[in-house]
Amino acid sequence: MFKKIIISAVAVGAMALSSVALAQSTGTSTPSVTPTVVSTSTTSKIVCVGNAVATREAAIDTAITTHGTAISAAYTARASALAQAYSATTSVGVKAGIKSAWSTFASAVKSAQGAWKTSQKSAWEAFRNSAKACKAPATVSDATHASGEVSGQ
Repeated sequence: MFKKIIISAVAVGAMALSSVALAQSTGTSTPSVTPTVVSTSTTSKIVCVGNAVATREAAIDTAITTHGTAISAAYTARASALAQAYSATTSVGVKAGIKSAWSTFASAVKSAQGAWKTSQKSAWEAFRNSAKACKAPATVSDATHASGEVSGQ
């Protein structure tokens, strides 16, 4: 992992230097631009935070897909249970079937919500720990936007 970070940082630096050298050697009259030099250490820290963000986003993507699947299954099961309830021949049977269908649905939705919130919290906590280990400047993290996360409705 560390080798990849170093190699990436060296590659970025080489590209930046070669583009400056190419612009100078072509003899064009473009204005001289002083490139912003980012130290390899800072670059590797940024790459580290980027990797932590990618891992967090993958975990959140998996969690929200699982949540969506669970909610969809809850609706499908509710529809089936309600259809069965309305196939009863007495009002008592219909009422019992309806109550059971909605109770099961509410339980399934509550379970899906709980699983989503747990997964979401876990992904963000793992991200915070990983980003902290990167020792990058706070300005390169998007952790302040955590409150904008979907609540899993």
